Amino acid sequence: MATFKHISSKNADYSAAEAYLTFEHDEFTMKPTLDENGRLIPREDYRISSLNCEGEDFAVACMRANLRYEKNQKREDVKSHHYIISFDPRDGTDNGLTVDWAQELGEQFCKEHFPGHQALICTHPDGHNHSGNIHVHIVINSLRIYEVPLLPYMDRPADTREGCKHRCTNAAMEYFKSEVMEMCHREGLYQIDLLNGSKERITEREYWAAKKGQLALDKENAAREAAGQPTKPTKFETDKAKLRRTIRQALSQATSFDEFSSLLLREGVTVKESRGRLSYITPEDSRKIFHDALMADYYFMSTNAMTIDGELVNIDGNGNRVAALIYGPENVIILAGMNKVAKDVAEAVDRVHLTATPMNCVRLNKQTPCAVTGVCADCLSPDCICNQVVITRRSGIQGRIKVILIGEELGY
Repeated sequence: MATFKHISSKNADYSAAEAYLTFEHDEFTMKPTLDENGRLIPREDYRISSLNCEGEDFAVACMRANLRYEKNQKREDVKSHHYIISFDPRDGTDNGLTVDWAQELGEQFCKEHFPGHQALICTHPDGHNHSGNIHVHIVINSLRIYEVPLLPYMDRPADTREGCKHRCTNAAMEYFKSEVMEMCHREGLYQIDLLNGSKERITEREYWAAKKGQLALDKENAAREAAGQPTKPTKFETDKAKLRRTIRQALSQATSFDEFSSLLLREGVTVKESRGRLSYITPEDSRKIFHDALMADYYFMSTNAMTIDGELVNIDGNGNRVAALIYGPENVIILAGMNKVAKDVAEAVDRVHLTATPMNCVRLNKQTPCAVTGVCADCLSPDCICNQVVITRRSGIQGRIKVILIGEELGY
């Protein structure tokens, strides 16, 4: 089950790459691990070699080449490319894969696919998750120091020229992954379809977030257990993992998109469709949006009702809408249809309770009496959305609130 990944770097210190490959680093911060005397700790086992460095240190060779061709001199320039081939942990026991064999495969892969580039090839016997997977690091200078033949992943004449730079395109990654699959097949090693990603695939960022969260949770539970306190759930979930679980659960129950959307709304997740693609707004995302809205230059909203004297009547669940109406945004623009106009405040409040709130509770799939009967029961149920009642008589800041009354029925 070999995997293949790519990292581009704008770090001009090429020696940092070699230091990472040859010395112990903290798996979370990626900073070097030091002994009690403040010295770097060498990795216990690794194989390392270089290509096209002409006997010089990799960092020195790269810097000389960059100066010679006047490339990689700007901060925004990509200085190097880091490719990683990780083999299946079972390859060692089942297929006889060794560190030396993996190093040979890495050197061969580098020679075939990155000719003309100064390179470091380093093999480690274990991954950061201690799963026992042998993996090969290939670090290349982005600059090409001699002309090479046109390879299958190259699509521009400059991709072969001396003094030009390596480009890792989507097409190139597809090609490299297919070559890794072919290499595993040829060598009798375990493999997966790298060209069609797993449905459960997560990003490296989420992987580290989950790992850090799990360690923090384990530490907290250990302290709670020692103090005789009840522990929390033993498995940490990232926000993305929670979202995936919520979506899968809704998909298993829903028979239509409207029902799917309603089930997600009950969990605080909003789904939006645009150009055939779905996007999701989690409760955490919503909180940030609500917070940012308070600092907006212009805040657009409607009103649940308004009197003929111009008083605004709004009843809200979370309170974010009425909060922005009261304070925050420099300008509040209210768009309302004629059906929102009531004789006085009492009639406006009745309109909200009898018309707007029941329909909103149905839309949000809330478990309230009004969602069932269509009539307000003045409830205090957990799903009640009549939590904040705000009557706006006037704007304390002149001209801040502007009402645009539209001559037709709009919304509810």
